[in-house]
Amino acid sequence: GKVEAEIRYFLSSCTDAPEMLAKAIRQHWAIENSLHWLLDVTFREDDCRVRDRTAVRNFALLRKIAINLVRRHNSSRNSLRGRRKIAAWNNHYMRQVLTGIFHA
Repeated sequence: GKVEAEIRYFLSSCTDAPEMLAKAIRQHWAIENSLHWLLDVTFREDDCRVRDRTAVRNFALLRKIAINLVRRHNSSRNSLRGRRKIAAWNNHYMRQVLTGIFHA
């Protein structure tokens, strides 16, 4: 039960109460951290060896598009990582993911 405190300074023109700002900031980082975890688990993003700044941004965008497409295709009970792998191995499934048309 050790409690720690950190002080962070933010510049903002927002006039909300500090408690509201703190809550909004925590929610923002919770979403960022969960997305990063998802990208790392699904695509092993932390292991990516791409170092070129433009390529890094392009790959990040492609990964997010892929996650949204695979997430939208929820006819399977597999995990997002599993559905991504199935799409890589099965052209018919990949076509369903890309077009959004789900036929048996």
